[in-house]
Amino acid sequence: MPHAYSRAAKAHDNTDGIRLQKLLAQAGFGSRRKCEEIILDGRVEVDGELVTELGTRVDPKRQQVRVDGSRVRINPNHVTLALNKPRKVLSTMDDPKGRFTLRDIVGDKYERIFHMGRLDYDSEGLILMTNDGELSQHVMHPKYEVAKTYIATLEGRISGTVCRRLVSQGVQLDDGWIKLDHCAILDSSRDTTLVKVVLHSGKNRVVRRIFGAVGFPVKRLVRTQIGPIKLGDIKPGSYRVLSQTEVRSLSKEVGL
Repeated sequence: MPHAYSRAAKAHDNTDGIRLQKLLAQAGFGSRRKCEEIILDGRVEVDGELVTELGTRVDPKRQQVRVDGSRVRINPNHVTLALNKPRKVLSTMDDPKGRFTLRDIVGDKYERIFHMGRLDYDSEGLILMTNDGELSQHVMHPKYEVAKTYIATLEGRISGTVCRRLVSQGVQLDDGWIKLDHCAILDSSRDTTLVKVVLHSGKNRVVRRIFGAVGFPVKRLVRTQIGPIKLGDIKPGSYRVLSQTEVRSLSKEVGL
């Protein structure tokens, strides 16, 4: 239980720092007025001390700020991108064979940016990239495996029974037993089925291997969501910078 923000704590306020409500607004918590309400409601801590006084200044580089127990993370040098990877692009920044990579899409605009997870060469869709090392470690750590959503085009007509079994029982792969979190048939024709699947596993080519194991090879695979971040209308071969609100939502999902 946090203590009230003490005089001793106030003595450490940085007069050259940023006003707390401005910091919260920059971090995506809403308007300045909304952030003032958050402070007055007793939802903000600075270095473990409860802060309810408007105008309090903080140094986000030295002090840790939390709202409702979740850390406020803001660094003007950090950037996180949502990228739509086309087919025939490697999920890496460099390739000795000269094939297209993520660097061909994002260029050299952002220093030390790296992809959080991969998509195989023939798969498409959402890849997240960042130069925030702490966020990257948490997103990729098995402890914080976030849900990933895919739209898959399968060869053949898969039944609802098989889909439900992949969720309730799963399937045995070479590297262990695995289940889907969700599987829904979106459309079907005589030769193909369009399905939406959700799972937490980050194993290599896992969606292709799951459906291949039950006799329905994947013809096309598009990742449409990672945690709270959606692909949306990003065109193939393009990207956008995530807002502070989106980064905060992703950070909260992975325990930051």
